[in-house]
Amino acid sequence: MNSITKFNANHLIVENDSILNNEIEDNLISETAVALVYNDISHTVMMCTSQDLEDFALGFSLAEGILTDKKELYGLDIVENCNGIEIQMEISTRQFVALKDKRRSMAGRTGCGICGVEQLEQVQQSCNIFQKSDRLQNISPLMLDECLAQLEKHQLLSKQTGASHAAAFFSPEGKLLAIREDVGRHVALDKLLGWHAKADKPLGFVFVTSRASFEMVQKSLACGIEMLCAISATTEMAVRIAKENNFTLLAFTRKGKATVYSGIERLVL
Repeated sequence: MNSITKFNANHLIVENDSILNNEIEDNLISETAVALVYNDISHTVMMCTSQDLEDFALGFSLAEGILTDKKELYGLDIVENCNGIEIQMEISTRQFVALKDKRRSMAGRTGCGICGVEQLEQVQQSCNIFQKSDRLQNISPLMLDECLAQLEKHQLLSKQTGASHAAAFFSPEGKLLAIREDVGRHVALDKLLGWHAKADKPLGFVFVTSRASFEMVQKSLACGIEMLCAISATTEMAVRIAKENNFTLLAFTRKGKATVYSGIERLVL
């Protein structure tokens, strides 16, 4: 399946109280239903683009605590059908049993998203899977403009459609090591975290084109990342989790400026 579909459309321009109508061929980003299946049991279905799905499956599994190490993923097959795509994974028995126990504990709950005391306690408990580290040091904010320029330059899907988010990984010196794009910001990050695991967790930081919600911080922490830069805003819960876990969090990271909410000690000022 392709990540881009061409459609005919009418491009309207209002100029001097008149309307110009131009017929154009436009590129639209494609959303595909992707089911994540563990040991023949379907876990969830996500809407995302169809590229880098192996990275997505591994990154999602690690970020959600389904796996604790890439070695626990024994096999992976991508199967297309008329309704979408299945990512069929074989994982270790130990992790599959833990996943089934987790699914049973979730049965019967109501509400949307993470709401209420019980769910908030679970968010806090998930910090137990965080791989805390303090290896990343001496990051110069002076290089962030160049990182932003590299990020914009390599957003190929965004350039063609204008509808994708990106997550990129940079070395401590500011060299772009990988970039992943998707219609969803969380999926773009999951894909990047999958690459990071397969690359044996190189040292560096993540730069995203979206806001930095608590899930973005949480996913990064779960995979041993120590620093996240976001182009847009962050949230109170994201900052709280970052501070509690010695995580460096920057938001509004744009040309010539950034706001540091946590972990400023990693930066050279």
